[in-house]
Amino acid sequence: MRIALIRPRPIEETVGAMAELVRNRKVRALGLSEVSVNTLRRAAAVHPIAALQSEYSLWTREPEGEVLPACRELGISFVAYAPLGRGFLAGAIKGSDELAPDDFRRQQPRFQGEAAVHNARLVARLAEIARQQGCSVGPAGPRVAAVSGVRRHSDSRHAPRPSDSRKTLLPQRFELAPAVRAAIAALFPPGAAAGARYTADSMKLVNA
Repeated sequence: MRIALIRPRPIEETVGAMAELVRNRKVRALGLSEVSVNTLRRAAAVHPIAALQSEYSLWTREPEGEVLPACRELGISFVAYAPLGRGFLAGAIKGSDELAPDDFRRQQPRFQGEAAVHNARLVARLAEIARQQGCSVGPAGPRVAAVSGVRRHSDSRHAPRPSDSRKTLLPQRFELAPAVRAAIAALFPPGAAAGARYTADSMKLVNA
């Protein structure tokens, strides 16, 4: 049996085709998801990109390095998804054993074995910081994980936006003091989480 391999098309070609949809008023604007800064710049050179969606939270801080600065420079809105670490940062889940058999998170390394144990310890310390501030990392009350992760760059008009407001709805006046933000940043520096975001094969599809 022969297996046909599909070669990825250059981003310039893909965005060029999508731009025709904009010109024909089939779509209003173009957005990309989980692309590298190089790909983002190449795409924006062909047609304006309205938004970039990428995972961003306390345990996925990679966008802070190059992606967020590039979005500001290019005038692209950044849409953060999974700001609560797919439930883990909210303390709702501590490992794959708590998930349904068909839950895709069972395949994610961060939810498995020793990685899950390590990450649960981080969340427990985060919960203590939250309690000291009179808030929560869980379902009730202002969520310190979302506030610190998503509003870290709120001084920019291209600040990250939570992709699911139902899960990150916060009082507009709720802000964390600089000292609290510093404590959370020290607890969750880039790379603090154990385990990759996805399986090895799936990781090849992000930041390309």
